[in-house]
Amino acid sequence: QVQLVESGGGLVQAGGSLRLSCAASGRTFSNSAMGWFRQAPGKEREFVAAINWNGINTLYADSVKGRFTISRDNAKRTVLLQMNSLKQEDTAVYYCAARRVYASQVVTTVRDYDYWGPGTPVTVSS
Repeated sequence: QVQLVESGGGLVQAGGSLRLSCAASGRTFSNSAMGWFRQAPGKEREFVAAINWNGINTLYADSVKGRFTISRDNAKRTVLLQMNSLKQEDTAVYYCAARRVYASQVVTTVRDYDYWGPGTPVTVSS
């Protein structure tokens, strides 16, 4: 069992920055790939970024590449999403997700993740 809790969401101006944090508990964090997803009103949950078990391999959606950075600290059991140059289209509820134990490589689909946080809303205004 893995439990995830996001924090850091809020209201920001377009062009601004925000850092989301995901605190993980459980026995499987260190050998599990992690991801961030987001869901805007009326839309399906979409992939944002993923990071493999040791933080060396990362993957980003084209829509956020160059603006967002995912990182992890296994000792602190934390995954971060640094969001810069925010746009109105980034407005969504952001979810932290974890793959099952030993599922250590990055993937982009919702169905490949086994644990989810409750989400933290991000609103970008002009």
